[in-house]
Amino acid sequence: MPRLFTGIEIPQNIAVDLESLHQPLPSTRWIDPDDLHLTLRFGGDIPPPLADEWVANLERIDFDPFPLRLNGLATFGGDSPRTLYAAVEPSPELADLARAHEKAARRAGLPPETRKFTPHITLARFSYPRLEPIARYLSRRGGFTTETFLVTHTTLFSAKPNTGGGPYVVEQTFPSTLGEFDSEAWNET
Repeated sequence: MPRLFTGIEIPQNIAVDLESLHQPLPSTRWIDPDDLHLTLRFGGDIPPPLADEWVANLERIDFDPFPLRLNGLATFGGDSPRTLYAAVEPSPELADLARAHEKAARRAGLPPETRKFTPHITLARFSYPRLEPIARYLSRRGGFTTETFLVTHTTLFSAKPNTGGGPYVVEQTFPSTLGEFDSEAWNET
């Protein structure tokens, strides 16, 4: 069974900016820049008929291209942080798109997502977090921001069956309502 999830691919120039944040931290595994993405909906290990239904529902989602920007660094896990991430600026278009992906998954028969959608890009995972070095890192780098980029399509990714993790494989892309948009020309305006 494939382990599937939907998301937004990160443009190469933004991935390079994110890679510049890598620095030695105890018990830290940095995510490969080629695997950086913003997850919209995790599906998990699902059988092919269910995956096919999910894809059919994803193909029916209409959205216009919209701008997105990363702004700030934070951790998940409270007093025992397990993940370092880049935060995504709030966007009504992104929230609508995430809701559409949730509806597509539920219509296909996937169980409802129980976690609140918190848009982010996972940068690193901590195996034995030490608070002091993480706090120092966040105080120095926490104000990180990127330039705005344009979301022109969403992607169905697959991960290693049963365990997840990269490298992730692009299984299919779903273009915006306007189709493939010239995001480079948009960035120059």
